[in-house]
Amino acid sequence: MARSPDKWSRFARNKLYCPLFSDFIHKCDKLLQAAPEAFGKTCRKRGLCWSGVGLLWGHSSEYDGSVSPRNVRGKGRPAMTHTKHTKHTKPMTHTSFLPDRGERLARARADLRMGVPVVLTLGARAVLVLAAETLTAPRLEALHSMEGAVELVITARRAATLKVPVYDGDLARVLLPSAVALPWVRAMADPSEDLQLPMKGPLHPMRGGEVAGHRAAIALAKQARLLPAVVVRTLAAAAHFADTHHLGQLPHHWVGADRAVPAPLQRVVSAALPLGGSPPARLHIFRPRGGGQEHSAIEIGRPARDAPVLVRLHSACFTGDVLGSLKCDCGPQLRRALALIGQAGAGIVLYLNQEGRGIGLANKMRAYSLQDQGFDTVEANHRLGFEDDERDFHLGAGILRQMGFGAVDLLTNNPRKIAMMRSAGIVVRRRVPLRAGETPQNAAYLATKIAKSGHLP
Repeated sequence: MARSPDKWSRFARNKLYCPLFSDFIHKCDKLLQAAPEAFGKTCRKRGLCWSGVGLLWGHSSEYDGSVSPRNVRGKGRPAMTHTKHTKHTKPMTHTSFLPDRGERLARARADLRMGVPVVLTLGARAVLVLAAETLTAPRLEALHSMEGAVELVITARRAATLKVPVYDGDLARVLLPSAVALPWVRAMADPSEDLQLPMKGPLHPMRGGEVAGHRAAIALAKQARLLPAVVVRTLAAAAHFADTHHLGQLPHHWVGADRAVPAPLQRVVSAALPLGGSPPARLHIFRPRGGGQEHSAIEIGRPARDAPVLVRLHSACFTGDVLGSLKCDCGPQLRRALALIGQAGAGIVLYLNQEGRGIGLANKMRAYSLQDQGFDTVEANHRLGFEDDERDFHLGAGILRQMGFGAVDLLTNNPRKIAMMRSAGIVVRRRVPLRAGETPQNAAYLATKIAKSGHLP
């Protein structure tokens, strides 16, 4: 015979289908994750079963397994269930459902791209981060309604263009006045109208204090392929704020660690890919375990794993590889590399999704727009707030290791590729020069890469 329900059981019974009960369920979920043994013991003591969707009063066998009100028997009362617990029963914590570090970083990058804030924690402190590029007027207004200073954080490269003093090494912080509107924030981040609207002051640079969170915020915006400019506000009760507003939060040092130690790559699929003028080839697709864009390896012939293999590290270039743009030499270099490997009889072309030297297609087009105004490729990157080259060639090293290669003959004119491959543990036996695609339209571009980026002629 069922016992009379105590106060907690009656609360669960009466509130199960009330929308306000969702907050109670959420708190129970958090308690379940924090102390599963204690939570399970309390549930069993009070005759309650945690179903994963809510609390079910456990004194009847009438419940049919559904939480839909249509399936509830009785006069407006939810049907109940009794789950038999033994001394050997352990509550299910489902820790495998929790996202790992790479997954949480991928979620944070996606949030910034959508304009959703992210919370970066620094021990007991934290910062609320929004990307300047995707910031909306309502969220800017909400930031101004909160107590405390709101800061616009830009890179030292962008600060040099705006003549903002840099007190924090590679970044600068500017106080965001409450009177400024969204167009001002966008103009500070995007240099496309610098020549038309050069006066953005008076600016109030900030100095002093902890900036590790600000630096991580800039890195996260870069990884999201957004303009490297963020709006930041310090938070006191970060966990409560993030929980109340359903925001993602993660330790700030995860962002830097993600670049220093790239997410492992998972081989997705391989298939035969006939190529004109080459031995039989296969296309291998690799996906970062922490999310992100897929990369590929074109394996031509059957290269030996115990000897240096001829390799081309090629970054994706939609405008050059696909459209045949004359502004760069990317498309001709790709085709020349495929031809040279075909003539050699075996080799690898690593095709890495790092458009625009790692800044993404949208930012690459912004750089092209600045080049139309007379800036060279390096100057354009700096005005956007980026470095000369934001690519990470450790990805290529990881793919080579997965395929069983440890030594290469590298088709490149870029010494940075050689250095990064060696730092990742790949032996570079020799460099093989790669010259192709020089045109009157890209002559200045190629000269700039030699003069400013250290490329070899």
